[in-house]
Formats: sequence, C-alpha cells, structure tokens
Amino acid sequence: MAEVPSSSLIILLLIFSFSISFVLSEIRFSEIRSDDRTIIPLDEFGFTHRGRLELNVSHISLSIPSPSPNPNPDLSNLGFFLCTRDAWLHVLQQLEDAEISCPLQSHLLKIVFTFHSLHGADRFDALHLQSEADQYSLVFANCLPEIKVSMDVRSAMYNLDGRTETRDYLSAGRTVLPRIYFLFSLIYFALAGVWIHVLHKKRLTVFQIHFFMLAVLILKALNLLCEAEDKSYIKRTGTAHGWDVLFYIFSFLKGITLFTLIVLIGTGWSFLKPYLQDKEKKVLMIVIPLQVVANIAQVVIDETGPYGQDWVTWKQVFLLVDVICCCAVLFPIVWSIKNLREAARSDGKAAVNLMKLTLFRQYYIVVICYIYFTRVVIYALETITSYRYLWTSVVAGELATLAFYLFTGYNFKPEAHNPYFVIDDEEEEAAAEALKLEDEFEL
Repeated sequence: MAEVPSSSLIILLLIFSFSISFVLSEIRFSEIRSDDRTIIPLDEFGFTHRGRLELNVSHISLSIPSPSPNPNPDLSNLGFFLCTRDAWLHVLQQLEDAEISCPLQSHLLKIVFTFHSLHGADRFDALHLQSEADQYSLVFANCLPEIKVSMDVRSAMYNLDGRTETRDYLSAGRTVLPRIYFLFSLIYFALAGVWIHVLHKKRLTVFQIHFFMLAVLILKALNLLCEAEDKSYIKRTGTAHGWDVLFYIFSFLKGITLFTLIVLIGTGWSFLKPYLQDKEKKVLMIVIPLQVVANIAQVVIDETGPYGQDWVTWKQVFLLVDVICCCAVLFPIVWSIKNLREAARSDGKAAVNLMKLTLFRQYYIVVICYIYFTRVVIYALETITSYRYLWTSVVAGELATLAFYLFTGYNFKPEAHNPYFVIDDEEEEAAAEALKLEDEFEL
C-alpha cells in the first residue's frame, strides 16, 4: 500500500480546512467520477448528542490500471469517516510521524464505512449514530493512489429533537437562522415603510437617488425573507424546495444595487450633479459584471459542495471578485472628495463645500469599516466561535449591514430646508480658515 507523501500534508490540511468553513449542511447529492484524490471533503455538520448520519452510496466503480502494481489492493484503505478539525490536525501529525500510512488507520477518526465491507457489491447504505456533540466533517479517503473512484453519494446529517423526535437538518449552530433572517426582514420592511413616509413628506426635495435607496431596502428585505424560508425548509426537510432559486435571484439583485448605490452616492449623482462622468461610468461597468460573476460563483459554491474538484477555484474566484468590487466602489468617493476640495478653494462657498467634504469623508470611512467588518471580522468570528454559536456571526454581519443602511439613509436623506442655504458670513469665514489650515497641515 502506498503511503501518503509527507510533503503533501500541508496542502491536504489547507484544502480540508478551507473547504469546511462555509458549508451549510442539508441532504446533499455528490457525483464523483474517476477521482484519485487522497482526500475528498463532502460536508460539514454540527451534531448534538442525538445526531444522525445517513449515507447512501451507489454505482461504486473502482478503476484499477492494467497491469496493476498491486493486483489485490486492500480496500480497507478506501472509505468514509467523520472527524473534527482538531482530530484532523492530530491525524496529519500521525501521518507526518509515520505512525500511520492512511487516515483510515487512525483511532482519532470515526469510521463510517470502508470498501472492504462491500463484498463485491456496488452500493451500500449506512446509518451512523453520533452521540458526541461537536462539529464534524464527512470525508472520503483514498489511500490507494493507483485507483480512481466513481460513485454517487447521498449524505443526510441531522439532529433529533429530544421531545418530538423530529429531524433538524440545520447544523447545531445554525438552527436558529430562519428566525433571525425573518426578524431582520421585518426590520427592513419597516425601514422601507419609514423611508416611503419620508419621501412623501419631503417630496419637493426628493432626488432619483432616494428612490434607488428605497429599491435597495426592499430588495434587501425580500432577500432576507427568501433566505429565512430557504433555511426553514432545509431545517424541516433537508431541501430548499425552490426557495433557494428566489434567494439567489434577490441576492443577485441586492448585491448589484447595493454596490451601484455606493458608487452613485460616492459620485454625488442626482443630489450634487445630474450626470456621471466617463470614469464613473467605467466603475459601474466594472462593478456590475463582476457582481454577476460573484453571484455565479456563489451559486456554484453552494450547490456543488466541497467534493467538486473546482470548488476551491470557484471559492477563490468569489473572494477575488468581491475584493475587487469593494476596492472599486471607493474610487468615486475619493474623486468626489478631491473635487469638493478644489471647489472649496475656487467658488467662494467654503462653508458649503466644507460641510459636503466632511460628509463624504465620513462616508468613505464608514464604507471602509463596513467592508472590513463584513469581509474580515465576520470570517474571523466564524473561525474562532464555537460551532454552537455560529449564528452570532450572522447576527453581527446583519447588524453591521443595518447600521450601514441607517447611516447612509440618515446622512443622505432629502432635506426640506437645506442647511447649506442658511450659512452666515461668520461661518463662511471660519470654514475658509479651516480649509486654509488643513492645506497648510498637508503641506
């Protein structure tokens, strides 16, 4: 039997750790075709003390080269196991120290099924009872590099309710997500109602950007509502029953409109100027197609699962595109700050431009904080938080998004009495002096 090369252990660890960080479990169907990977991660789940794993594998086919260097391979070196992340780290250490030559030989793993029990059959059904509460990953190991494996895998992981014996297909740390998403959807619908009232009350000073902000609010609310229904159906049945399609649609529209709104506000479109410059249009032409790519990547990531050989590539594409979009939307705000600074020195309205300049600087800082928190801090929370409290990272992300929406709406709301028109001479002189001191400080 061939040993797993020690030089590949770090690569296996990275792939394994990367692939189990974002999977939301449900009944999953995996088609594996002529695959010779040593490790194939399939799914992840947070079990309670009454956890269950149903594993149904069919159409098993092993491709052995002819002539084969090992005509009688030991099929106990092919099989499925459950492991925690900590256990996997110890298994990698055992492999590196040559204590074992295959992960399936480690006593730290919970073996579900190995192929030596097939006895010539091409399918099997296994039920694994999991009484030790923890976050586990379902993995297939192939320690026979000369063999390529093909099979259809159906995996269903769930927890039983202690009183009603009903199945809960959501991981232990995510079972409250349907209620969380539904609550936030109600909050955004309420905000949309308040915003409609504001637009009606101050309709004489409403710009097109304000209607666009209303559309973003409604799409966010609908996205959360569909996500709540999606997770609710998964929780009860293990499948989304079509709600995932609506979720992807509204997620796509919400993502595009939110990034577009940040760009439009950053340029001052409609409330400062009625048009977009060519360079600002180019930013939109970059951001919108990238958001399309990001949403396609997200669908592929969610629907295929980590067993796909291109899953990690799609994950990298999604992260790269998201970073590019986040960086691109900052440029229009920087351009507006630069234009306002130049206008403050030349048009004689220092106080007006200083107020606008301060507002855009604040918005720039808030956008950076929002992007950093929702992309970096939330990921760190998911990494360090116990599997039982993974829902807290969702709440933190939604609260940050809500705060960003509230800041944007409050600071760029329609004003019936524009404060820029009631600035006296003393304020004008003070603003001019402030701009002068600022220029001297920068020099």
